[in-house]
Amino acid sequence: MSWSIAQVARMSGVTARTLRHYDDVGLLKPDHVGANGYRYYEEAQLLRLQQILVLRELGLGLPDIAAAIDSEPDTLAALRRQYARLLVERDRLSRVAETVRRTIAELEGRPQMSVQINRPENLFEGFDNSQYDDEARERWPEEFERSQAVYATMTEADIERWQRETTAAMIRMAEFMAAGTPVDDPAVLDETHKHYQGLCVFWTPNRNAYRCLGKMYVDDERFKANYEKIAEGLAEYQATAMAAYADARLTD
Repeated sequence: MSWSIAQVARMSGVTARTLRHYDDVGLLKPDHVGANGYRYYEEAQLLRLQQILVLRELGLGLPDIAAAIDSEPDTLAALRRQYARLLVERDRLSRVAETVRRTIAELEGRPQMSVQINRPENLFEGFDNSQYDDEARERWPEEFERSQAVYATMTEADIERWQRETTAAMIRMAEFMAAGTPVDDPAVLDETHKHYQGLCVFWTPNRNAYRCLGKMYVDDERFKANYEKIAEGLAEYQATAMAAYADARLTD
């Protein structure tokens, strides 16, 4: 049985435009093109489309999706492998969802921006920070090795205290933001100085590096999400405050 591109779009939720793009880049070719110029798909193409959507959900880009699918010609074996990956991802997201649920339960009913988190380290439970290690090692090798050496000396109590202090600092910045305090206000600059000093325990950024780090808090969704758990817009406010601090108090 064949399905037209319009039928495949309706059943899969993938737009016809996207299906045509997949055809153009060689990711998903139709089984045949009719005399009317329409693309038609058979079961094999639908199974491939399912694999594409699964791998897209797992965060792969189109070139990586094509390589992953083409490396396993056995569709059933590929689906089994993808199913196993989905189970791992499901469990990870379940842990993250539970972390957010507990935070919501703790924040509900309390005055906004005046919350005291009982156990702030719980805000970060379920997140695998080691996922950043390879990237950080490649981008900032000296700083990474220095920070790892410092981290290795920290006890569990040190780490818990650092987590509490980090969360408390984020809440204080959220309070400044909620009050509409300009980022170049002396109180905000002093608070940002504490953030800078905290970084200097692990590495010492200059003016440009500190500004770039703030920009990363906004541009990298992984970092941004940590701030947005405290208050919407906090990542942008923090980054702007860091830029103001860098201009006012740091040198190149």
